[in-house]
Amino acid sequence: MIHGARTWATLLIVLAVSVTTVLTGCSGTGGGRGTSSDAPRQRLWQPRPGLAWQWQLDGKVDADSADVPVYDIDGFENTAADVARLHRAGRKVICYINVGAWEDYRPDKDAFPRSVLGGPNGWQGERWLDIRRISLLRPIMERRFDMCGKKGFDAVEPDLVEGYADDTGFPLTARDQLTYNRMIADIAHDRGLAVGLKNDLPQIPQLVHAFDFAVNEQCAQYHECARLTPFVKGGKAVFHVEYTEPTHRFCPESRRLGLSSMRKGWELGAWRRAC
Repeated sequence: MIHGARTWATLLIVLAVSVTTVLTGCSGTGGGRGTSSDAPRQRLWQPRPGLAWQWQLDGKVDADSADVPVYDIDGFENTAADVARLHRAGRKVICYINVGAWEDYRPDKDAFPRSVLGGPNGWQGERWLDIRRISLLRPIMERRFDMCGKKGFDAVEPDLVEGYADDTGFPLTARDQLTYNRMIADIAHDRGLAVGLKNDLPQIPQLVHAFDFAVNEQCAQYHECARLTPFVKGGKAVFHVEYTEPTHRFCPESRRLGLSSMRKGWELGAWRRAC
């Protein structure tokens, strides 16, 4: 009887340890990137409404151009050392990447099959992408976001995520765009990067839960800033710029709506005039 009792006691201990191991493994706290869809999200930076920012896409960052807690800079043009310098100054750093158009001046331009290249998008050297070709584009975007992660960025600003509303040369639909945009958000989150929804105002209701903040251009000029309210109500920053409107025309409403607003030049250099 004593031997049998010890056997049962040992068995119970083994079972308890096994259950604990399984539960720990499922908790999403271990290493292994992408092993749990919830794990990366727990580590994401979450910018809050009203947070001041600087947006510079023209060349290497001028780290002293603005005393603000957030910098949004070009992912290709800036190095890990540039990002580290901003981090040492206590700033979070967003990685700008074009995910909706091919650019003939990027180092990975030859990775894009010709079959995914559409019409020009109005910017020199750029052509729209056929975002329906998920199997071809996903690996390219994964490598780009890997670059952002390796350089130490905290988040990604994926540009041109509303091609369905433009003349791309492809019969893109709103459903195509939703599928692609959600994929882009997943790629970022799988790498522990926060991700912003750039423009695409009509799809905010369907996408606000998949993105961690918003980046908007010219909502005041077109009287559309209220459409960004779902992000602010969700405790997520809206980083907003105007190019031609004077600050006195849009700043009062921006403050009322909780937007992080400023005026910039079209070239997106270091100059800024914040609300």
